[in-house]
Amino acid sequence: MGDAIASVKARRVWDSRGLPTIEVEVRTERGATGRGIAPAGASTGRREAIELRDGGTVLGGKDVLQAVAGANKRVAPALVGRDVTDQEGIDAALDGLDPDPMRAAIGGNTTTATSLAVLHTAASSLGIETWRMLNPRPNVLPRPQIQIIGGGAHAAHRTAVQDFMIVPLSASTIDDAFLHVAEVYRAVGAVFATRGPKRGVADEGGHWPEVADTNDALEVLVDGIEQAGFVPGVDIGISLDIAASQFQRDGRYRVGERDYTTSEWIELLAGICRDFPIVTLEDPAGEDDTEGMRLAVARTEGRTVVVGDDYLVTNADRIHGAAADRAVESALIKVNQVGTVSAAARAVRAAREHGLGVIVSARSGETEDVSVAHLATGWNADFVKVGSITRGERTAKWNELIRINEELGGVPLATASI
Repeated sequence: MGDAIASVKARRVWDSRGLPTIEVEVRTERGATGRGIAPAGASTGRREAIELRDGGTVLGGKDVLQAVAGANKRVAPALVGRDVTDQEGIDAALDGLDPDPMRAAIGGNTTTATSLAVLHTAASSLGIETWRMLNPRPNVLPRPQIQIIGGGAHAAHRTAVQDFMIVPLSASTIDDAFLHVAEVYRAVGAVFATRGPKRGVADEGGHWPEVADTNDALEVLVDGIEQAGFVPGVDIGISLDIAASQFQRDGRYRVGERDYTTSEWIELLAGICRDFPIVTLEDPAGEDDTEGMRLAVARTEGRTVVVGDDYLVTNADRIHGAAADRAVESALIKVNQVGTVSAAARAVRAAREHGLGVIVSARSGETEDVSVAHLATGWNADFVKVGSITRGERTAKWNELIRINEELGGVPLATASI
């Protein structure tokens, strides 16, 4: 028997949107401690684990006192006395408290915070870094995928596209990657400044999308890349998160004043991928539109990697099915979509089994919790996505990757092609 859990305590804390979320702290009999905080998404798939919120009038119904109480009264007694290093056993116990995969009774936010806290506490108990719980000797770091311009639900739906991100392609180290991104972020800010007053930033720290449309935003991005002294498609690639479920209705895609059929919509996106150096295209079709996802893979093959987020919701079974359908080429991994570290790890294994890429991602509602940096490193992710290079809840993760790199003695970034 290893170090046993002595206590589990939950509390209400606050995220980057000024909304409450749940933090869980686990302490062992030998004094090791660790904490986990549940993030929250703005655009969420309908198959995601449900956040337990209080409802009513306080904070627009978004308070989490029920989740906190449930963690203290139901979760704690179920975990006290268990070996803290038995992540799968503990996560199975959390599953047993709420057999509904949507976590409607106990809350996906509750299980996420608890599962992450257990992972960090186990590492503390063993005197090692958290990422070593997943992989003792990583030989690469994930390549960062960083938002430069916000959009979609992160910026009042000013553009249909949710995230305009860049990927440092020619950088070989994490330090160079962040330097290249910072130069582009500054240059894009200068491009916006020539257009008029700056409008601030979106949810994840990217520039507010003061643009006419998607193509205009991409032109601004390319201008910024070039003004920073880089070659688009060689030094810096572009990644788009379409989050298409947000504007799909009755089998059609409504953008502005126009409706598109699935085929028309995917052809529009394929044209963008031909005109701009788009290296990854996330959720180009709705979460139930397998035909659209398959078309996207077929029509961008060899140029752009199609990523499933809402379409897959970090679910191993859905990843197996999507791989068989040739509907994705990479899987986005978010622990809070499935509610435990173990379930997310099964999704990673499913992706690798089929030769798919892996992108570990944070959410738009974030905190100082740095779990994503450790998960992405330990799971040998190809990319890691946490938002922009501004705002403290984002830079906390990026700075943690710098520390992890130092602990590893300096390792290269994962290959830029997945």
